Amino acid sequence: MADECICVREDAIAVNMTCANATGIAKGAVLKMTTPNTAALADGDTDICAGICQSEKIASNGVTSVSVWQRGLFRGVAGVAGVTAGHAIITDASTSSTNRLVNADVNSENIVGRAVTTAASGATFEFELLPMMVNLA
Repeated sequence: MADECICVREDAIAVNMTCANATGIAKGAVLKMTTPNTAALADGDTDICAGICQSEKIASNGVTSVSVWQRGLFRGVAGVAGVTAGHAIITDASTSSTNRLVNADVNSENIVGRAVTTAASGATFEFELLPMMVNLA
């Protein structure tokens, strides 16, 4: 996997979430909420953000939980449209690689957090992880 997020400052302890045994998840991967308290790799635009993977989860190792950061300051990679400081950010997997983030559209529900610095496509930037899980339907 590429473009994983790097923790700069941890603002809260990681929480455990359920995940599939067969899934491998890299440390720093952006995770989506699939059902309440179940995390998977983010793979689309505006995924419901569960947080960021705190420690690597090896595929098919019998473990069905993963530690997830839900608050903190992180360094990430901007998607195709880039990011602007102060703007809410969302996942951008359909036009960029998994783990890239872009400015949220107006009225976006599934926010990953808020950009602290501005960055063009492919550049690194800092952001506050503040997932807003509005819609679990």
